[in-house]
Amino acid sequence: MHDSTERMSVEATRAVFERYVAGDGEDLSMLADDVVYRIMATGEEHRGRDGVAKLFNTFYAERFDADAVLVRQVIGPGTVAAEWMFVGKHIGEFDGVPPTGADVRVPFALVYDLRDDLITEARVYFEYPAFHAQVSARPGR
Repeated sequence: MHDSTERMSVEATRAVFERYVAGDGEDLSMLADDVVYRIMATGEEHRGRDGVAKLFNTFYAERFDADAVLVRQVIGPGTVAAEWMFVGKHIGEFDGVPPTGADVRVPFALVYDLRDDLITEARVYFEYPAFHAQVSARPGR
């Protein structure tokens, strides 16, 4: 945790988050060196830019061929709450389910903490039940 108690303004927070979204998971320069992404349902932690890049690759290229579509965001001083839709095809084992080839649309949300013009932490809330319902409802399963 940083010693600074000064919060970023809403405008500065919005600017960093807009750059992050525009980077489409490729430009991680607005992440702090010691950023932490926590998957709240599992307790998994992914640390640093390399750890977050690996997380993104695992989700969007290895387990799914997918994209995240921003639905809405609420921005406050040093905090962003964002609702996303995870849209793609299930191509690799995920949460105990072997690849099904199913098209999925799974809602998820993140709460981001920002300080010094960088994202320092993100808490990920992924709707695992929605994923399971979509892959188990496939014909022939």
